Amino acid sequence: MAEGNGKLTAKDFKTDQEVRWCPGCGDYAILAALQGFMPELGIPKERIVFISGIGCAARFPYYMQTYGMHSIHGRAPAIATGLATTRADLSVWVVTGDGDALSIGGNHLIHA
Repeated sequence: MAEGNGKLTAKDFKTDQEVRWCPGCGDYAILAALQGFMPELGIPKERIVFISGIGCAARFPYYMQTYGMHSIHGRAPAIATGLATTRADLSVWVVTGDGDALSIGGNHLIHA
């Protein structure tokens, strides 16, 4: 819940989902950094969307108290581009891993 002054905090961006990454995974630090940074943007949670593909990083939308979508392998950039184009009022973020973006998803990245 937002502080008494109406400003969001990092806690406002955390869900009740148990984070399921391997011990020592760098995704923990990325998640904590974004949850801490999001309030500084001053954007309402209802206008933030995280799009992910496949793999460990793809669990990210489940751990952010924002809108989110889990797409199929490599399609996150294309879906995010379409969403950002049709809804310019949204702050659209892509979360992807190496295989999702640079391997199978590489051809989608260049077209997004």
